[in-house]
Amino acid sequence: MQFLSQLINGLQLGSIYALVALGYSMVYGIIMLLNFAHGDIIMVGGYLAMLAIGAGVAPAFAVMISIFGCTILAVIIEKGAYKPLRSAPRLSLLITAIGVSLLLQNLALLIFSANAKPFPGTSILPSGSVSIGGLSIGTTAIITIVVSVVSMAALTLVVQKTKIGKAMRAVSEDTEAAQLMGIPVDLIISVTFAIGSALAGIGSILFCCRYPLLTPTMGSMLGLKAFIAAVLGGIGSIPGAVVGGFAIGLAEVFVNSVGLSTWTDAVVFGILIIVLLARPSGFFGRPMVEKV
Repeated sequence: MQFLSQLINGLQLGSIYALVALGYSMVYGIIMLLNFAHGDIIMVGGYLAMLAIGAGVAPAFAVMISIFGCTILAVIIEKGAYKPLRSAPRLSLLITAIGVSLLLQNLALLIFSANAKPFPGTSILPSGSVSIGGLSIGTTAIITIVVSVVSMAALTLVVQKTKIGKAMRAVSEDTEAAQLMGIPVDLIISVTFAIGSALAGIGSILFCCRYPLLTPTMGSMLGLKAFIAAVLGGIGSIPGAVVGGFAIGLAEVFVNSVGLSTWTDAVVFGILIIVLLARPSGFFGRPMVEKV
């Protein structure tokens, strides 16, 4: 029973990492950008939900406000910070992404201070539990896993079956050829940022319900571990982001369960190093071939 309980906890945490990792993979797959501000967009989503509920907004609408706010913020960042540098060297984009991350963190510090704020998670997700064959599973864990799986399935359908999804795959494969074929590349890139950040908004609510304390730097480690999950699965691969997210979540929970909680981060980074040494492109990634 203890093993099954920890398995459920690992799947809950892993599903959150997978949602966030999808944003990294989508953006990298389209414009080869490591958007290190992605984790801080999650932090903004948590504060937006907290403010909305504090203002008396119904929890369902507070969740929508958080997701919509993350989406709009990502599009603004893409248009204002990344688009002007799209033809610049990748290092410039990477430095800009780090700068945007620091800007969001310091704005949150200025507005909310460094003190942790309680997140009203119980008003969004019920705090009960369900007993299955003697195994008690929290309703928060069940809802988190179900919402994450549904969100991932919906993203897969959008990418594989819709016109926008086909355009996203075309831009990912060859941006110049897609532009010559009449695909609005700028719009598709903005849509990619929007979808990835909408998933991050969902992940933000689920993460804050699991760890109901908000700090301006909360998105840094979450974003970093989600990035590791994306690299583990193969950066740019949607199935890889999902598998990597679950792998990191399960690894964390099982390391904690054996009493090595202080080694959790070391184990996560150690897994990344081992995988990169054995398979640099990740589980589902394709080796990069550079034409000369």
